[in-house]
Amino acid sequence: MDYNFEVSEQGAQPVLSVRTRTAVSNLPQHLGKAYTAIIAYLNEIGEQPADAAFAAYYNMDMEDLDVEMGFPVSKVLPGQEEIKPGEIPAGKRVSAMHKGPYMEMEPLYNAMTEWMNTNGHIPLGICYEFYYNSPMEVPEAELLTKVVFLVK
Repeated sequence: MDYNFEVSEQGAQPVLSVRTRTAVSNLPQHLGKAYTAIIAYLNEIGEQPADAAFAAYYNMDMEDLDVEMGFPVSKVLPGQEEIKPGEIPAGKRVSAMHKGPYMEMEPLYNAMTEWMNTNGHIPLGICYEFYYNSPMEVPEAELLTKVVFLVK
């Protein structure tokens, strides 16, 4: 499959998020719980997400994922309980879109890794996925996910 990899520089993006460790098999439940809690909190304080929901992966251990789940917001906002303010760091990134089921994203990850190695982009260890729709809204074949690696 042909992928369109984009390199860009972005400023820091404030977020509200929840960070946890979980096995990949439990990830959908954690994502749903975190996104629901953050949206409820944003509604409570009269704010809205600034962009699509995201998950940041700090490792790729499928039995013990270190994952941050949240939403970009328009300005720094206070957190509440497990919901913490933070940011997606400023800097250079490589991104590509995936259309289709989440379970079929491995070829994109492999192609991105190869492309970054070939083109001299060194991943900084954090990978983001931005979810532009969900399996509750569209068939799996229509899911849109943007994969973003922070690089140097």
